Amino acid sequence: MSDVATPSLTHLAEQEARLVFPRFDNDLAWDLGLHLAAAGREAGHGIAISIRRNGQRLFHAALAGAAAENDAWLERKSAVVDRYSHSSLFVGEMFRANGEDFDTHGRLDTAHFAAHGGAFPVTVRGVGVVGTVAVSGLPAVEDHRFVVTQIEAFLQGGGHLAG
Repeated sequence: MSDVATPSLTHLAEQEARLVFPRFDNDLAWDLGLHLAAAGREAGHGIAISIRRNGQRLFHAALAGAAAENDAWLERKSAVVDRYSHSSLFVGEMFRANGEDFDTHGRLDTAHFAAHGGAFPVTVRGVGVVGTVAVSGLPAVEDHRFVVTQIEAFLQGGGHLAG
């Protein structure tokens, strides 16, 4: 069990509003993926990473310690972002805040949808949500925090956003 506290819905919504890309193309997805992989390796995380735009996988990596099961979690968490246009953790917390359980009350096949932390929307300024960045391999809240921390560092560092 993780000892990391789950952020509030307000905090999760603020993260989504703040972490917006000026554009998002294949090259930027690749650079972001390499950034996530390097940070994951440096931290010794056994994670799998997926970056998608409009349903197309632009980046995938499985670091040492990740398992095939992590790929299934990436797909299920990303499907929640695709459906709700919010992070997978936000959606799970939204259901809990309403006294409901996503698996029971979401009316979606849990073999294809998982409202656990780790998938975050790729939002492009002036466009909206165009994809997902997802990580699996840590406890749910830590997956979310890792993704958010790394997207924030990437955006603050400029990545390859010029052009």
